[in-house]
Amino acid sequence: MKWTRDQYLSLMNEKPSNRPMFCELFGPLIGLEEEWKAQGATPGEIDLSDFCFDYVTLAHTGAKTGLVDGYEPVVIEDTSTHLLTKDGLGRTMKLLKGYATIPLPLDFPVKDMESWQKIKPFFTYNENRIDRQQLLAAAKQQKEGALIIESIPGGYNTPRDLMGEEALSYAIYDQPELIHDILQTFAETACKVFEEVCKYVVPDCICVHEDMAGKSGPLLGPDQVSEFIKPYYTAVWGPLKKKGAKIFSQDSDGNMNPVMDAFAACGVNAFYPLEPAAGMDIVRLREKYGRQIFFKGGIDKHVLRAGRDAIRKELEYKLSPMLKEGGCVFALDHRIPNGTPLEDYRYYVDTAREMLGLPSRDVDEKKWVRMAF
Repeated sequence: MKWTRDQYLSLMNEKPSNRPMFCELFGPLIGLEEEWKAQGATPGEIDLSDFCFDYVTLAHTGAKTGLVDGYEPVVIEDTSTHLLTKDGLGRTMKLLKGYATIPLPLDFPVKDMESWQKIKPFFTYNENRIDRQQLLAAAKQQKEGALIIESIPGGYNTPRDLMGEEALSYAIYDQPELIHDILQTFAETACKVFEEVCKYVVPDCICVHEDMAGKSGPLLGPDQVSEFIKPYYTAVWGPLKKKGAKIFSQDSDGNMNPVMDAFAACGVNAFYPLEPAAGMDIVRLREKYGRQIFFKGGIDKHVLRAGRDAIRKELEYKLSPMLKEGGCVFALDHRIPNGTPLEDYRYYVDTAREMLGLPSRDVDEKKWVRMAF
């Protein structure tokens, strides 16, 4: 079902929404398409449109808050097994073909304040960050029912892109002035960008990709979030919220429980994908935070390979009455894993729709839109 901007934003309201929202956030992992084709999947099942997920039309202003005018990307080596490149930050990147969708960095450009100064201009404000024609188009699209979404550099993720996890971890203690300067630069640029954007249209949703946790917990504690990231987040989100922006959405895999309070204090009011295997329990989170936090995901992707009894048990727990009332987008906690039988995925979708009181798949509009934002 196609949702309008107003319908989607109503999920954030204190009042119960008209109906639950059910979707896929990310889509399948590499290799699942071939597995499903061998099991007789239709073209619409391969592209997920036959599953008739809910979606909202998305639009962007064209504003750029992150890396701009970086180094020219270069292909170093392209073989049957891997792709080796230089990216816009000057990093050597390696992508393993057939196994990964994201290349891994082999080196990093920032080690200290001196090396940061060399690439700092890539993150400072200039007019190239604003596309006024696209801003006009976005304002028109918002009036027609599209949700306007924009992003900012991660307060942890982007410094990690610049330095690597180990160097960043040391720098937080040994070079705090460097980390403050990096994040202050991000804040100043984003504030100037959105000041211009808001002359035309106020974004509905600001997204930030952090991906800062594993199964055992996050790579920063609440004290570090408060000291380093909070000044950045609040500088950007505060003015936008006053102008009418509704959703400040953070994407991080892993166990974020230890820092959710700290990020909520930064203004974040939407979290995803909420991985159960890492201890993220969407039902308990709703009990703790109520409607203060908007949740997306939370359904254990691994049960899809554990049989129909496990699928039903998971759905009976996660599709709870208090989550059905709103403030939640029901979805898997990440990509559909390899080894998921097509028949069991069909069962998952149809059973969830039935439990949520949604129409059967054959009467809904057939389309799939990636809903991770």
